[in-house]
Amino acid sequence: MLSLDAVTCTKEEVENSPLDLCGVVGRTGKQMRDETIAIHSGFEPDPTTKAVAVPIYQTVAYAFDSADHGAALFNLETEGYRYSRIANPTTSVLETRIAELEGGIGALAVSTGQAALHFALVNLADCGGNIVSVPQLYGTTHTLLAHILPRQGISCRFAESDQADVIERLIDKDTKAVFCESIGNPAGNVCDIEALAKVAHRQGVPLVVDNTVATPILLKPFDHGADIVVHSLTKFLGGHGTTLGGAIVDGGRFAWGEHSQRFRTFSEPDESYHGMIYTQQFGASAYIQRARSVYQRTMGSVLSPFNAFLLLQGIETVALRMERHVENAQKVAAFLKCDSRVAWVNYSGFPDSPYFELVQKFLKGRASSLFTFGIEGGLEAGKDFYDSLKLITRLVNIGDAKSLACHPASTTHRQMSPEQQRHAGVLPETIRLSIGIEHIDDILADIDQALGQARPNRRTMLPKVVERSHDYSL
Repeated sequence: MLSLDAVTCTKEEVENSPLDLCGVVGRTGKQMRDETIAIHSGFEPDPTTKAVAVPIYQTVAYAFDSADHGAALFNLETEGYRYSRIANPTTSVLETRIAELEGGIGALAVSTGQAALHFALVNLADCGGNIVSVPQLYGTTHTLLAHILPRQGISCRFAESDQADVIERLIDKDTKAVFCESIGNPAGNVCDIEALAKVAHRQGVPLVVDNTVATPILLKPFDHGADIVVHSLTKFLGGHGTTLGGAIVDGGRFAWGEHSQRFRTFSEPDESYHGMIYTQQFGASAYIQRARSVYQRTMGSVLSPFNAFLLLQGIETVALRMERHVENAQKVAAFLKCDSRVAWVNYSGFPDSPYFELVQKFLKGRASSLFTFGIEGGLEAGKDFYDSLKLITRLVNIGDAKSLACHPASTTHRQMSPEQQRHAGVLPETIRLSIGIEHIDDILADIDQALGQARPNRRTMLPKVVERSHDYSL
């Protein structure tokens, strides 16, 4: 018999219980639930001090037992730490925790989400080639793919929509990956990861998914065929707007050896490591080990141990926060949809959304707390609303415990042309909301008073129905 406080039940009752009795179930050998992984994964109480909090190992380097021990570490022949640019014990706990939340075999934590995305893609295409991407992307991600990577010999092909058949038509013998955001920022589109994975694998390339907005609490891309997942830990996983960070997670399922002609760097000798072959040395984890050994080691973008510690604090509560984010967003979206002062609301949780069925399939009905809307009267009325917000903060971050608002056309997507903005899901009047975990009445009161400040005499009265691409239908 197992005793759970005042409740006594059999082992079978615990394992079959619909309640989240994950601490006990975990000790029986079954997989722990997300809420427990987020708190316990990757760390046991320190054997010397018995401390239960993850220590901050604020050190640059680590002592070797001998010359041979140091050589073995640098030859990647034994596990251990040598230099914090490459790995750090505090950061390792974070990496383990993220990998287990996503269901991957390993992770690499770096200084920002953009660094994570850069490393993730160049690790696939550093010998040239192209990346095929959906059009609905975060503005800086679009800049990386459209302008920065081409200077490094990697081109990007942006599809006209996020539909799998449209994506597949762009894949050729030089394609190194298909890329998407599981939930587009700020477009709010939900990608059919299962369909995208099928076409990518049919053509012999991996699917890379930015899962920042969904987090593994709402969606696990590996469960639907994705091969590599990236995160901006700055957003929902960190959750408090204090700490930059990024991560790459390896699903460990893509057969690099079977596609060695396309991905030679994993299956041919690496002269920088005495001719080591990653697929032979590391097997299923060849991708993430090469990302660490080649890019983290030589290019930096290192996450500090202190930032890793702060991000761990945020991850401990991410499951609870996501519940409130989702709940509050649903109520805000419903409020806006029923308000005559609002022209449109792009929220994937509405039954008339083109992404509603995908929300049911991949997110279990839990639509994201990131969505967009437009004010009646267009751009100028929208600016009045935006400038009148008091509780909701005007800034460009998302995923904070605080509710946040942004005008993408003038900030995050300002470097894009109007046509590129449209494909990304951004109209001139678009307001992006990232709904926080404050009391819902206070959030709605602020939105209501700000809507009241949108002055009619400045309204341009754009047509209520605007012709829009099916990529981000409102």
